[in-house]
Parts: sequence; structure tokens; C-alpha cells
Amino acid sequence: MKNLNFDCTKINDGFWNFYNKLNRKSVVKNVYNRFKETGRFDALRCDWREGAPNKPHIFWDSDVVKWMEGVAYLMEESPEPELEALVDEMIDNIAQNQRSDGYFNSYFLSVEPSKIFTNRDWHELYCVGHAIEAAIAYHKATGKDKLLNCVLKNVDMIYRVFVEEQGAAFVTPGHEEIELALLKLYDYLGNEKHLELARFFIDQRGNNDKEEKSFQIQSNLPLREISEAVGHSVRACYLYTAMAMLAKIDGDDKLKAACNRVFDDIVNCKMSITGGVGADHTGEKFSYKYDLPNSDTYNETCAAISLAMFAGAMQEMDVNSRYGDVIERIYYNGFISGLSLDGEKFFYTNPLEIDRKKYARSTYQPICERVKVFECSCCPPNVVRMLASIPRYMYTVDGDTVYCNQFAQSETKLQINGKEAILTQTTDYPYSGKITFHYIGEPMTLYVRIPDWCVECEGDTENGFARFELSDGDSVTVDLPMEIHFIEANPYAQDNSGRYAVQRGPIVYCMEEIDNGENLRDISLLENSEKKVVCEEGIPEPVIYMGAERRPATNQLYSIKNDERVSFTARLIPYFAFANREVSDMLVWTMVK
Repeated sequence: MKNLNFDCTKINDGFWNFYNKLNRKSVVKNVYNRFKETGRFDALRCDWREGAPNKPHIFWDSDVVKWMEGVAYLMEESPEPELEALVDEMIDNIAQNQRSDGYFNSYFLSVEPSKIFTNRDWHELYCVGHAIEAAIAYHKATGKDKLLNCVLKNVDMIYRVFVEEQGAAFVTPGHEEIELALLKLYDYLGNEKHLELARFFIDQRGNNDKEEKSFQIQSNLPLREISEAVGHSVRACYLYTAMAMLAKIDGDDKLKAACNRVFDDIVNCKMSITGGVGADHTGEKFSYKYDLPNSDTYNETCAAISLAMFAGAMQEMDVNSRYGDVIERIYYNGFISGLSLDGEKFFYTNPLEIDRKKYARSTYQPICERVKVFECSCCPPNVVRMLASIPRYMYTVDGDTVYCNQFAQSETKLQINGKEAILTQTTDYPYSGKITFHYIGEPMTLYVRIPDWCVECEGDTENGFARFELSDGDSVTVDLPMEIHFIEANPYAQDNSGRYAVQRGPIVYCMEEIDNGENLRDISLLENSEKKVVCEEGIPEPVIYMGAERRPATNQLYSIKNDERVSFTARLIPYFAFANREVSDMLVWTMVK
């Protein structure tokens, strides 16, 4: 099985079309402007000198090439001459300043050339990994091979230094990413050296005497022995993605079993209801099982993206709707919450509760409103490239069998029995759950994912998919009831005991102080009250109004339990839309009566 490349699908209306337009018109340009202001693009000239402004950083190159990758994805859909010219200029700078042996990193070439490959945690291989992904994307979009040739030269140098000479001060990267990029490069060009290098980094991790056994960077065990997700969550999920990719290529059952164990650990014990992961802000890492705090959770935007990538790699190995369920949860909640609705500002972390009074006395204080740029600005360009390739996990194809994993108003080109076919989705998902598929082409089998939240949907399924046999001109409709559900957490997730999250379809909802007054934690939603689902200007999904009550304000600190309550109508907005008006307290997990 293989995920159908995103450029085969054109989303032409609805929810994701809103974000596609926002990305093209606002996000990609805003990220460029901020990166230009902070010197990230100029750093590629490798001419910084002590005392000059905008001193390069060890990971700046990764920010730049992720943005370039996002531009390439946008260009696959339609031309962007101005952005293309900017990318070409950046590539020229890389080519002109790349060392003759293939090495390139703007920080080390201009700031500390004597420190190349001396510190495992200094992101050199991580930056190369993102450059590889950008080079593949740009070559596919434009046919231009200058950046691709640069990274191929760089990869040859890395192979020589790490595999043949073993001359670096470390064996495997501190920040994983190059592993999955090398496997993409192998898939693109078919060069066995790229596969061998990826396999080397995976096989050596946690399995050599030269490096410390670190939980934080997933080198505590040989990877085929791991059973739980540990350490820095972004690094971890990039690594797990590569493991799944390699397990499929090599038919490696032990590596596949390790991927299954760690995936189960994440989604059953360590994932927020929004799809966010990496709850522990001390190290941006996975915490212990069921430790899912709300106000001080970390849940980096990049971590949500990396988990979607891991789930996407897993759905190429096994037919199981749970991978699409996880991707959907991330897409509609913990990923796009990292972006403001005007496309200008970003969240690095994505809390499930904002309590400004608590933050005032806490050593850890998450920001309560999005900002235009961060000192560590990995998330904004990651948002650009993910939004520009949203359909990447929409369909998985196996011969004349097609699995629909995600839903959007769209048209998709397929190859069925060697002939072109067209599969069209007509839907306003996730506003409603009605999805009509119209097919033109040779006979094929279509499997449609029935989401895990859709408990009202009746009928037989296979591994969570409904099956349809389609011939030329056939249409079929799936109607997923969009009921409002109150979701409870596992009792071991103590931070959410006695509380519930409101979810409609794939969308998780929250309350903001600006709508519902102070003391959000004292509010009880009334389960059996009248509920209204209302479309309102400025939010691409509807808000929910329902009955609620709270205790009356009093001057007494303590009092005998009583049943006096003040009734009102609560307003709940999609979680992804919080913090788009003014700074306000926010709450996902509420009491329900």
C-alpha cells in the first residue's frame, strides 16, 4: 500500500480550501517576512562576522528549507513566480557557499567552522534532512535540480564521514529527521546508498558504545526493543516515522512490531484529545503514561505534525482506520490551533486550558496569544508545508483498491489497472457528515473510513472501513451523524477526572472567558439542554450554544453544600479558534450535569 501523493488531489471548496487560500495569501508570506527580518535568509550567504547583527543559529537552515518546501508544494498546484524567484536566490546562496566536500550549514561555516560534527545535539544532520525534503519537493514542482544536486553532494559526504570513515564525534543525530528524509530520497531516486545510510542511523541508535544512552533523544535502547514513546516528542515521532518507513521497505517484522508498540503507547496513554503530544514542558517531551495536564501542557505544534507523519507512515503498512482517526484528530484540532485565523500569528505550544492567574505565580508560563515569530521558529514553516500538502494522507492505494482516510470537497486522479480514473468527493465536511463519492474509471474497490467518534453509524465494517464496489459512473454516499458528544478520559488521566470534553464530529470545542465569564472551571454544561449549532462569521466551523450553570458569586470562602445555581447559555467555539480575539482564559475539559 502507498499513500497517494497529495498533488493527485485538488481540494476545491470547504474547510481545507479556506486554509489552503489562507496559506497561499497570508501564511507563507508572513513567515517569509519574519524570517527576512530576523536574518534567516541572509545567513545562507555565510558571510556573518562577529559583531554583526542577526547571528546565525544552529537550526536556522531548517527553518528556511521547510519554508522552501512549503513553497514548492504550493507551486505544484499553481505557479508562484515571486516566491519561486526568492527560493532560487536562496538555492544560489547555498550552492555558492557549499564546501567542496559537500558540507553546508550556515552557522558552522560562518560562526564555528572548527566545530563541525563535534556535538551530537547541534542539529547539523537535522538541517540536512529538511534540506533533502525541500530539494525533492522543489525538483518535483519545477524540474530544477540545483538544490537536489547540493543535497546529494552533502549526503555523499555524510555517508563517507559516518559510515566509511566513522570520523565524527558521534554516530547518530541528536535531533532525528534525516532518517525519514533519506528514505524519501531513496523512494524518489532509488539510490541504495541513501537507503543504507538511513538504515545505518536507525540500526546504530541506542546500539553503540560511542554514545550515551539517552531517553531524551531516544537512544536509550536499540530501536527494535522499544515499547514506549520517550523523550523529546518531535524528535521521537520523526524517528518513529522513519522506523515505519524502513520496516515497510525491508519487510522488517521486529521494527514493525516496535512501531506498533510505540504507536499504541502514544494514542492510548500519551495523546491529548486534540491530538497534541509532548505534555512535559521540561524538555518538550513525552511524560509518563496518562500524565496529560491542561494548563501547563506543552503540545508543540511541530509535535502534532510529526505524529500525523508517523500515523501516515503506519497506514501504509496496515489497513486500520485508527491511523486516519489520529490524523483527523490532529488536523482539525492540535495542528491548526497553532495558527491564527488571519494567518499571521502562531502558537509554539497548545494548552488545553488558559488560567492567567495561575500563570502569574508559575515558573512555566505558556503564552496566551499567538505571536508572529519565535526565537526557535520551527513551527511556522512546518505549518506552511503541512497546509500546502493537506491531502498527503487522504487516500491509500493498493492496486485496484483505494482507501479513503480523510474527507474534503475534492477531485482525485488515480491509476486503476493502468488507466486514469477520477474520484470526486462532494461534501461540506466537517460541518455535516454527508460525503458523496462519484467515480469514473475501471472497476475498483473503495473503502471509506468510519471515524471512531461516529458511534451512531450502523453497518458492517472491515478494520474500521465501509466497503463499496465501484464501476464507471457509480456514486455512493456515506452519511456520518454529526452528534454532539461528551468525551471522558481514562480514569488514570487524573487531571480530567470528573470532567468532559465536547466534540462534534472531529472538532473538539472549548469555552473562552470572553464569552462565558470568569471561573470557567466552575461551569457545568447541561447535557440534556437544548443545543444549537450556529455558523458565525470569522470561524470556518460552527459554534455551539447549550445550557449551563454555575455557582453564584459570594463573599464567603467556605459554605455548606447547596444547590443554588445561576443558569445561562454557554458558548463553545472550536478549539482551533481560541485566542483569536483578545487575551482570555480558556477551558476544554468541563463539568457536565
